[in-house]
Amino acid sequence: MNPLHLAAAFASGCLLTLMVHFNGQLAHYGNALFSSWTAHGTGTVAALIYLAIMRPKTEAGALAKPKAPLWAYCGGVIGAAIVILTSTAVNSPLALSGTIALGLGGQVIFSLLADFFGLFGLPKRRPDLRDMAAVALILCGSALIILVGRTA
Repeated sequence: MNPLHLAAAFASGCLLTLMVHFNGQLAHYGNALFSSWTAHGTGTVAALIYLAIMRPKTEAGALAKPKAPLWAYCGGVIGAAIVILTSTAVNSPLALSGTIALGLGGQVIFSLLADFFGLFGLPKRRPDLRDMAAVALILCGSALIILVGRTA
């Protein structure tokens, strides 16, 4: 496994935590919908600037890429829902750590189900004992973070 890929995945988790915190702050001073609009508005501006600067050159003989399936365009809608849900949860007694811990549990469980059923074009893969052990440890860790965090 490429160490750069591992570092990128770890960094994305750190950035996700920062994003949840920042969006939670926006929701605290406004509301979750304002947080979502702001996050996606600034993200759109940043993406447009990036595209303007880093626009790839297309070669005359380059093959056209196939079109993405319609469901692939749902990422923005899901992203808006995630910002609203996490902005609400992070401002609850769950706080940042509980929100991220339960979010990780949800990600792992959904990804195992998506693998098992071959959702969204994924190859079907049957979860094994290691997968189930990982889910159990993540959920137990989430419970510890939430329950121990309440008494602190």
